[in-house]
Amino acid sequence: MAVPTRLRRLLTASAPTASVEIAADRVTGLALGRGSGRDVRAVVTESLPDGALQPTANATNIADRTAVGGAVSRVLKQLPGPPTRVALVVPDSAAKVSLMMFDKIPARADDLDQLVRWQARKTAPFRIEDAQVAFSPGLSTEGGGRELIVSLMRRDIVEEYEAMCASAGAHAGVVDLASFSLVNVVLAGGAADEVDWLLVHVAAGYSTVAIVRQGRLIFFRNRPAEGDGSLSDLVHQTTMYYEDRLQGGGFGRAFLAASAANTTAEDAAILRRSLETRLGTAVEAIDVGVSGASVEGTGGVLPDLMAASLGLLLRERLATDTGG
Repeated sequence: MAVPTRLRRLLTASAPTASVEIAADRVTGLALGRGSGRDVRAVVTESLPDGALQPTANATNIADRTAVGGAVSRVLKQLPGPPTRVALVVPDSAAKVSLMMFDKIPARADDLDQLVRWQARKTAPFRIEDAQVAFSPGLSTEGGGRELIVSLMRRDIVEEYEAMCASAGAHAGVVDLASFSLVNVVLAGGAADEVDWLLVHVAAGYSTVAIVRQGRLIFFRNRPAEGDGSLSDLVHQTTMYYEDRLQGGGFGRAFLAASAANTTAEDAAILRRSLETRLGTAVEAIDVGVSGASVEGTGGVLPDLMAASLGLLLRERLATDTGG
């Protein structure tokens, strides 16, 4: 299997064996065994009350700290251990993601960091001095340049999410976005390495569409649920951009992750069929390699609810194994 390309995390640490996803409508925890592979030991999810968490890139996210902190604590207590170190998945809409092209990449890491920050300053919705900045390599160009995937998240917002874990007795040593983690769980399977593929992620409060080529992210768009147009319109616009601007020759595969807590398997199937009509190709569920109904400790959690948490842990495990 080809080694998957990792989308770089917002914060770094050694690989944990448990993860927590704090979404607008739920908190989900997942624990892996210490061996290799996808030995999922337990998955726990708990719904949040409406309005308790309102993920946005430029304002306070956690409106009800008692409700969110309590849910995180209850979820962690049900995982084996319970864990004191976790990887943390946060909503896409809590950050700003941009793809930036650079004609030349500086050799020194500090110089590259300064160059990225200078470029990001032009479009950031907040002061770059207040931001946690992370970037990962995208595709290279014929002239020796390279595109970078740049993530910006206000440091105080990162700290809001970290504090929810800390209040439950766990240190969040790794923080990453939900759709980045979904991309990584697909890459970990290796089956989509040689084709352009599309990810459609429908979460509580937002939708994200991403395109991956040769293991590299080449398109990322996040849109609030109340934005103009339907999801099918967003997918159609993305497909046109892919064909016209990204020299796309057609998606080899397409994936749907419907991660809102109230989404049923039947809801996901209806959404999948509507996307297939729009795309003219099959749309797959993300294969997490485990069954929410059959794995002991999962409580029948649907695979889409555990996929991001699993993807982040698999990415971190790979980083540890390869020294990346």
